[in-house]
Amino acid sequence: MPLTSLNNEQLRAAKAPLGHNLIIASAGTGKTSTIVGRIGHLLHSGVEPSSILLLTFTNKAAGEMIARLQRYFPSNIVNQIVSGTFHAVSYRWLKEIYPNIALKQPSELKTLFRSIYEKRNFERMNLTIQPFSATYMYEQYSLYQNASLDSFDIWFLEKYPEHEFLMDIYLDITQEFEREKIEYGFASFNDLLLRMNAYLQEKKIPFTEVLVDEYQDTNTLQSTLIDTLRPESLFCVGDYDQSIYAFNGANIENIATYAKRYSDANVFTLKTNYRSTAPILSLANRVIERNERIYPKKLEVGRIVKAHPPRLLMFNDLFEQYQSIAGNIKKSHIPSDNIAVIFRNNSSADGVEASLREYGIPCKRKGGTSFFDSKEIKFLLDLLSLLVNPKDMMAFIHIFEYARGVGSALSKEFFQCFMHFGNGDFMQGLLYPKVHDLPKLNPNKNVQLGLFDDDLEIGSSARFRHMDLDSKLYNHPLLKHIKLTNDSMNFFKEFYMLMRDINGLNSPSQILSSAIRSKLYTNIVELLATQRGRLKSGEVDDEKKSQAKERIQRKARLLLDLSRQYNELRRFVNAMVLGGNELSEGEGVNLLTVHASKGLEFLEVYVIDLVDGRFPNRKMMSSIEEERRLFYVAVTRAKDKLYLSLAKFDRVKKIDYKPSQFLHEAGLIKGEFVEPVVKEKKSKKF
Repeated sequence: MPLTSLNNEQLRAAKAPLGHNLIIASAGTGKTSTIVGRIGHLLHSGVEPSSILLLTFTNKAAGEMIARLQRYFPSNIVNQIVSGTFHAVSYRWLKEIYPNIALKQPSELKTLFRSIYEKRNFERMNLTIQPFSATYMYEQYSLYQNASLDSFDIWFLEKYPEHEFLMDIYLDITQEFEREKIEYGFASFNDLLLRMNAYLQEKKIPFTEVLVDEYQDTNTLQSTLIDTLRPESLFCVGDYDQSIYAFNGANIENIATYAKRYSDANVFTLKTNYRSTAPILSLANRVIERNERIYPKKLEVGRIVKAHPPRLLMFNDLFEQYQSIAGNIKKSHIPSDNIAVIFRNNSSADGVEASLREYGIPCKRKGGTSFFDSKEIKFLLDLLSLLVNPKDMMAFIHIFEYARGVGSALSKEFFQCFMHFGNGDFMQGLLYPKVHDLPKLNPNKNVQLGLFDDDLEIGSSARFRHMDLDSKLYNHPLLKHIKLTNDSMNFFKEFYMLMRDINGLNSPSQILSSAIRSKLYTNIVELLATQRGRLKSGEVDDEKKSQAKERIQRKARLLLDLSRQYNELRRFVNAMVLGGNELSEGEGVNLLTVHASKGLEFLEVYVIDLVDGRFPNRKMMSSIEEERRLFYVAVTRAKDKLYLSLAKFDRVKKIDYKPSQFLHEAGLIKGEFVEPVVKEKKSKKF
């Protein structure tokens, strides 16, 4: 029986009588074991497995619990338990009722929503305020479906009363959107719950008990669905202090008011932590107790081991912080996949990842694109690789893939051209080509072209006379290539000018500075930012493009920062590029946002960028209480060693930082935190 492995507090919860039971399962207190024990108790008590419903937030979590149960009960019994996420379970039920229902991804439905939005002609109206964009309206409508039982107009106008005169149009758009989804049989993830909820209003599905994992993360719509199921017994497991998804519609009131909403509710608390050491738990308690105590508790130590007190690491600037952490990890005897670096914002990961790469330490990021895999960084590294090894044809091809109308085959021809006219020297053929006295590579080809393939005639340089070209460039033999167009000629011109400026330099920072300032890279940034700002409709969202451009430029500045530690270009490129060959998706130091770290545990944890404005993030936060819960989640991922890190200054942005208030609350920095004066925000454009 799975009950035999439970401690007394877990056992009391698992064997609770049928009814409304809430289990407050703090970090590391064995909530999964308790849920498995509860289901085992139900089965042992004669409850039909098909009348048990297990709702989780990931199918992986449900699968792990079912797998554990199969150690104790036959598969033909365990497999009758209905389990999965709210959406997966609802979809299975709805497919039986409506076989032709088609689940659509948000990106597809956003396109449908935009097509309806764009039929409204806002420009003809005499508007005193700019209407929200189609994308923003879609996101707000989706959030409303998760978060409110009121009508859309009431919910929306509470947030944006200044848009009241546009509300009829907004409502009309959402109503047409709903009609078209029904007409075509489309359903969103929200629709699965909404339609299942409507179905259950008329027909009851008989469940003896519904179990809900991570109850603190449920939103209003999910809570309504649970109530509509009307089970004989409800067993909810969660932790008020780990509610960190308000931005995604999670309603902390669901867990906070449980005992008030269900008069017969029993509340159990799991307080013995089997994950972290006493000093780590003491720090976590000191901070989280500042939040309102809905369910009084204090974590107790379940592990008696040699304890390392949490350490505060302070650095002069961000770059020094990232380099030092990478150096510490290099010296650590703990396997890299049991080390985590946790941050509030994804942008913090770039500096750590780059520094780990420099030390040759494997790492992996959960979600998002690796710093070194981003196109803007690969482009710069390809430029540097070409300088280090001018025979690196692949680096050249990757660069010229950005030239309009030039594919890999034509890029290869261009590269061979430079090699030919440089007599085997790429830079010679690019900057100082020799046309005469070169042997023919193919006697059937024109001697002046040397090795241009598939050319029936030689192009004339005169077709580029309208361009502003210096005499050396105008006389370059590449201009006679018949496949060179105005667009590709412009790209070649900017490439030529950059390579001319950096040829002979060996300082990585000087080369990168020139490259980043060049018109060639400026055009690449513009191209990538435009692509990332483009909506499904084809239009470019200016705000989204501007944000993308800022992120690209920030990554380039970070690479430049890294380069300043090197005097030789070859050593820098080796550290940045060749060190990456050892990296793999499944191995190495874990780089995680706080949200991505939830539910995980590691022997050694670094929580970084603990400065006011970044953690807590005053721009993104819904409340200081939620930011405090994020801090609590981050530090309780650590089993043995916890490092809390900050930098005093950002050299790139010229910003001074003050330590996070959570470090004051933890007692690591003396004195009460004095909240800085926040300047009034500019109005947001949509």
